[in-house]
Amino acid sequence: MIDPNQHTPSPEPDRKKDGRAVPAPRTAATPQQRKREDDRPGIWVGYGKLLRKFRLAAGYSQEALAPLLGYSAEQLASVEQGRRPAKAPLTLAAERVLDAGDVLSTLQEDVDFAKLPPFFRDFVLLEMEAVSRFAYEPLLVPGLLQTESYARALFEGHVPMLDDETIEDSVDARLSRQKILTKSPLVDFSFVVGEAALRQELGGPDVMKEQYLHLLEQGRLRNVAIQVMPFGVGFHPGLHGTMVLVETAEHQQYGYFESQGIGHVVSDPRRVSEFALRYGKLRSQALNVDESVAFIRHLARE
Repeated sequence: MIDPNQHTPSPEPDRKKDGRAVPAPRTAATPQQRKREDDRPGIWVGYGKLLRKFRLAAGYSQEALAPLLGYSAEQLASVEQGRRPAKAPLTLAAERVLDAGDVLSTLQEDVDFAKLPPFFRDFVLLEMEAVSRFAYEPLLVPGLLQTESYARALFEGHVPMLDDETIEDSVDARLSRQKILTKSPLVDFSFVVGEAALRQELGGPDVMKEQYLHLLEQGRLRNVAIQVMPFGVGFHPGLHGTMVLVETAEHQQYGYFESQGIGHVVSDPRRVSEFALRYGKLRSQALNVDESVAFIRHLARE
């Protein structure tokens, strides 16, 4: 009988037979490992199987291929077993080295999608089809505008604490979503950001200065408008919390709001209309785009 508390060795690397890589024998898994395997997204498992198939067909062992992809052999084994998702740079390198015929690249978007929190995926599916996206964020820089350092500081402060691998996956997923800012056809973006979000220091002064400069850079995109809601305005509809409005190519409108790791998509037309009314009022009370640029520049100089 297997002792569940006994350490189970990591899977052995692939061995070679007649110069070709062959699978290593499987080792027994603990209940904890089996649970982690049960939680693996199917797309990660499928991607891993294809990656392994291409690797074996090309005659590489994990130890030989990993440095060519910028990974360790252990990390590559985790991707092949579907325990961790492939990042875009690994996929690009694997396509080149293994001549995978864009099969792995075709799966990358779905691999990235599975990194997102389950509660957020329904909204992201709408976001991917959006022709416009308007958002109000009172306390944090919006995820689509975050730098890597700011996002990492945010996930490192998560309660309950996240492990290092989850932090890296979360940061990568957030940065991957930002491709929507420049995709074709262009989506019309409006962001109203609370002054508190800009003054709340995350990661230290250098991280915040980089974030301010990034906001100025993103604001120069012709499809992106960034406005600041300053302190001292008095009552405004955003005091009730964050909100997002999206309109799809079929001209269907949806709302979304999120708090404490729980998100909710709003589809009832009456409720969505209320969101739109509130957002219009918010934009009229916030600093205009030029005033907001000056405000963010001032923070960057500070």
